[in-house]
Amino acid sequence: MAATKIITQPFRMNSSSSRSGDSKYLSSFVGGDSKLKVYYLKNKSWVVSYQSRRVVAVSSDVVKGKIPKSSSSNLLITKEEGLQLYEDMVLGRSFEDMCAQMYYRGKMFGFVHLYNGQEAVSTGFIKLLKKEDTVVSTYRDHVHALSKGVPARAVMSELFGKTTGCCRGQGGSMHMFSKEHNLLGGFAFIGEGIPIATGAAFTSKYKREVLKEADCDHVTVAFFGDGTCNNGQFFECLNMAALWKLPIIFVVENNLWAIGMSHLRATSEPQIWKKGPAFGMPGIHVDGMDVLKVREVAKEAIDRARKGEGPTLVECETYRFRGHSLADPDELRDPEEKARYAARCPVVALKKYIIDNKLATEAELKTIDKKIDDLVEDSVEFADASPDPSRSQLLENVFSDPRGFGIGPDGKYRCEDPKFTEGTAQV
Repeated sequence: MAATKIITQPFRMNSSSSRSGDSKYLSSFVGGDSKLKVYYLKNKSWVVSYQSRRVVAVSSDVVKGKIPKSSSSNLLITKEEGLQLYEDMVLGRSFEDMCAQMYYRGKMFGFVHLYNGQEAVSTGFIKLLKKEDTVVSTYRDHVHALSKGVPARAVMSELFGKTTGCCRGQGGSMHMFSKEHNLLGGFAFIGEGIPIATGAAFTSKYKREVLKEADCDHVTVAFFGDGTCNNGQFFECLNMAALWKLPIIFVVENNLWAIGMSHLRATSEPQIWKKGPAFGMPGIHVDGMDVLKVREVAKEAIDRARKGEGPTLVECETYRFRGHSLADPDELRDPEEKARYAARCPVVALKKYIIDNKLATEAELKTIDKKIDDLVEDSVEFADASPDPSRSQLLENVFSDPRGFGIGPDGKYRCEDPKFTEGTAQV
C-alpha cells in the first residue's frame, strides 16, 4: 500500500473527454460508512478501500492509462492483437453503415439502433472473452453479436426478418440471441438484460462451487446504457452480485444521451462508476473512445471475475455518432458536441496507433477493409435471398403451452386458418 498514490479525484482516462461546466462531475470521491475492506485487481495495482465515513480510491498505472514500468515494451498490443481489434471494429462500423442503407431502402422494419462511435467498448471487452463466456446486450446489440462471433449473415438475416437469422427472423433488431455463442440476447426495454446477466453469472459460480466443475471459470459481461443506471434492476443486481461475489462485469456504455435527454440532466450523480464502490465493488471510469484503454481495464476486471474476486462496474464514456435510432432526426444534440466526438473516432484512432507504431502498414489495413466490405455485401445478398418465415412460425416460441391461445377448437394452430391475417399486413 505504501507504494501507491492516494487520490480523491475521479478516474479520468482522458481529460479531453471531461464534461465542461459540470462541477459535480469533478467532485471528490466520498462515500458512506463501512468497515475496512480492500479489493485488488492485479498485483495490488488498483484498490478501493472502505474506511469510516469515507471511500478512498487508490490509483494505478492501468487506471491512469499508463503502462507499468515492468513492461518490456512501450506497446499495449502486439501486431496480431492490433489487427484483430481493427478488423472487429471495422466490421462493426461497416455493418452498421450498411444497416442504415438497408433500413432506408425498406429492407428492415421497426426501430433500428446503430452502434456507430461506440465500437471501442464492444471490441475492447468481448475480444478478451472465451466462447464459453456470456454476453448480455441491449436494443443496440448488432455489434455485440458480431464481436461475440455470431456470423454477419445470421445478424443481417435477423434484421431482414428471414428464417436464416440467428432467431429465425422472430427477434429482429433488438433481440439478437445465440445459444451457440453464449449471447443471451438483446433486450428492447432498458434494464431487462441486467437480471439475466446476473443469473448467468450465478450459474457459473454454482457450477464451479456446487457442482464442482473445476474448469468452469466463465464470466458474464452485461452491457447497458447510462439511462439504465437509474432503474431499480441495476441497483438490485449490483447488490446481489457483490453480496455473492458473482463473476460479472457491469459495463455502462455512457454515450451521454438517453434518446433526447442529456445524461447530466437526468441523474443526480453523473459519475456512474461511483455506484460500484457504494455496493462494495470497484468502480472504474474509462475513455470509451479508446479501445486500448478499454482493453486494459477489461483485462483487469475479467481477471478478477475469473479468479472469483467478484464483480466490477466499468463506466465507458463514449458517444453515438447517429441518432438514438434511425427514426430519430437527431436535432437535439449540439452540432459542436457531435463534431468534437466525431474527431475522436475510435476506429481512426486505432488505425493511427497501429501505423504510427509500425504494427502494420496502410496496405495491410486496406486489405482488412476490403475483406470486411466483401463480408458485409455478402451478408446483405444472403439475407435478401433467404426465405421469409412461414405463417405457421408465428406462434412458435411464443406460448409454453401448445394448447393455449394459438390453438383453435379443431386442435390446429389458428394461424393456419386462411382468415387469420385478414385485415392485417400480408405475412
